[in-house]
Amino acid sequence: MKNTYNSFIVLLAFVISYPVSGQNEKANFNGAWRSVDVVIIFSGNFFSYALFETESKSFEGTYGGAWSYENQMLNLFMEYNTFDNTVVGQKIDKQAKINADNLIIEGHEFTRIDNGLPGALEGAWLFSGRKRDGEIQTRDTDQPRKTMKILSGTRFQWIAYNVETGAFSGTGGGTYSTIDNQYTEIIDFFSRDSSRVGASLTFNYELIDGVWNHSGLNSRGEPLYEFWSPRE
Repeated sequence: MKNTYNSFIVLLAFVISYPVSGQNEKANFNGAWRSVDVVIIFSGNFFSYALFETESKSFEGTYGGAWSYENQMLNLFMEYNTFDNTVVGQKIDKQAKINADNLIIEGHEFTRIDNGLPGALEGAWLFSGRKRDGEIQTRDTDQPRKTMKILSGTRFQWIAYNVETGAFSGTGGGTYSTIDNQYTEIIDFFSRDSSRVGASLTFNYELIDGVWNHSGLNSRGEPLYEFWSPRE
């Protein structure tokens, strides 16, 4: 896994040598991509990279933040990085080559998993509150400490981090589905507890005025009701 990390840590950190043609390619990045033990999610204006090995239940690290594409350059703003938190807050520009279902970065080829479909919750979301004992408790999504969920059409990842200090609290991810107002996750990696890998969790979900209402029982069997607001 160390060699894999050394090969891929440059993925979203350094300028590469592949040109991108056309100025309307940004939408083509959206979705999930995979190469070996790496999954990248591009969703709206945000991305996340995760390095893990499902078979051994090993989580190696993650990084991500905001991104844009302009003038054949992929512009990245690092909000979290478990490999090197000193790069948090830095903007990094790089070239990339994308062609339909293939993404080539630093000589490594990534294959498309999905293009943002079919999941109904594709996007980036920030934890914005919860309901406890019938009372709603809100959370300011502009504060430095954030909990973000980023979803493609079939993949999800949540990340808890602080954009000012670079502190990282935890992450987990895997596959998901949205069927008949049921949101189901299957965990592929979990930084805090590898025994959770392979677990399946099902919740109710509803979009009310654009806010994701997420309810059900947590992994300890306790009731939860959370609010997740879309991140622009």
